[in-house]
Amino acid sequence: MSKPAFRYSHYDLNEQRAGTVIEITLSAIANVRLMNSSNFERFTETLKHQFLGGVAKKSPIRLSIPETGHWHLVVDMEGHNGMAESSVKMIDKAPAPRMQKAAEVVTAR
Repeated sequence: MSKPAFRYSHYDLNEQRAGTVIEITLSAIANVRLMNSSNFERFTETLKHQFLGGVAKKSPIRLSIPETGHWHLVVDMEGHNGMAESSVKMIDKAPAPRMQKAAEVVTAR
């Protein structure tokens, strides 16, 4: 299996809930790719993969986790010069789903 021919920074975001917002700070124009685990694996094997993000021309940028699961963020300079410094932080963690007791239904006979 081949690996990407360019350097990249990888952030393992672990398990995140849908709606969690992450903020990425960059020192230069860079590609930002938010991927689930299977797409990150495809990225590392230089296979076709899907991601949220793209070329970030301003900093910071914010991305929202689209669905609950294990997520990875990659910052790379493919198509650009040099290497951007980057940092990632969680801005808004999605709250845990609230559990409610089901209403008891009483039927008259």
